[in-house]
Amino acid sequence: MKGITLGGKDILITNIDGQYYAIGGKCTHMGGDLFERDAGCKIVMCPRHGSKFDVTTGKIVGGPAAKDEPKFEIKIEGTGIKVNI
Repeated sequence: MKGITLGGKDILITNIDGQYYAIGGKCTHMGGDLFERDAGCKIVMCPRHGSKFDVTTGKIVGGPAAKDEPKFEIKIEGTGIKVNI
């Protein structure tokens, strides 16, 4: 899991079982950094208020956030990762 800023957007990139995903990297509730998750788990949690999001879809799985994270398309090219913002 890695947080990056690309085109002014905070993005969280994760690898789950060899599959890469990218969602917004700041909680839609109050902007906390999304970085807490168990290895192999597809749920990420905001440390500020505990909102939880599915890293494969960006969907909320636990509040208080009321808005899903944006999901970004990823393309693997050789050893690089391209994120379509």
